[in-house]
Amino acid sequence: MPQKWQKTIDYRLLFRVSLLLRPMIENTQTDWFQVWFDSPYYPVLYNHRDDTEAVFFLNHLISFIKPSAEARVLDLACGRGRHAIYLNKLGFDVTGVDLSPASIEEASKNAGDKLHFYIHDMRKLLSTNYFDCVFNLFTSFGYFRHNHENELVIQNVAKTLKPGGVFVIDFLNVEQIRLNGTQEESRHVSGIDFSIRKKIVAGKIIKEIDVSDKGQNFHFEERVSMLGKEEFEAYFEVAGLKIEHVFGNYSLQPFVAGKSDRLIYIVRKP
Repeated sequence: MPQKWQKTIDYRLLFRVSLLLRPMIENTQTDWFQVWFDSPYYPVLYNHRDDTEAVFFLNHLISFIKPSAEARVLDLACGRGRHAIYLNKLGFDVTGVDLSPASIEEASKNAGDKLHFYIHDMRKLLSTNYFDCVFNLFTSFGYFRHNHENELVIQNVAKTLKPGGVFVIDFLNVEQIRLNGTQEESRHVSGIDFSIRKKIVAGKIIKEIDVSDKGQNFHFEERVSMLGKEEFEAYFEVAGLKIEHVFGNYSLQPFVAGKSDRLIYIVRKP
């Protein structure tokens, strides 16, 4: 058997064992994102989310916000770092944090003097009055079981921003999701079959992901809270953040409830 194929089998077996052992090791119920984001299948399924999309969005944001050349920027829930890496190329001092060790390991391959990556849970305070800008992009919010955890994240963002600092959060448009209802699709990517079913259950957008890879089957889920303008604006008010702009897509066009692809807020710490 070729060495490359043997390594692939070993990795799948190791991953399957980790799924079984993780709850026992942590002695707690494992959240979906702890499993899915660290799996080898997450980057495969979303490999179409390329740097072009990130560059397009960030160019619009930076032109609009106009941070100083010396700005310290936090990419909160940075994933594998596509946004953080580009922000650093623009000259900013960038820190990327994410809960996924696998994502941070990959992102850290690009680390440098002004680009740093750390494993961090956004429910915990990272710093106080330190960053000029905080970005939370590509629906990297609303993952948690309880609403107070979402509130805590926004409060932590407010604390980590310098006075006058800017927070940008890019979330899906739940009104559009409601209109579309249950959706099913199949994808074949890099020799792997994905069956995906998206539905709304008890205030959560649930995406069930079944993976078939060379005779082995895995099941994953994504669970994102149905958060709309009312919820976000309540979070901002409690955290003392002031809303400046609301956009509906990466071109920064106005938000329209039933039509916009995204819900993008630009808010500021007084």
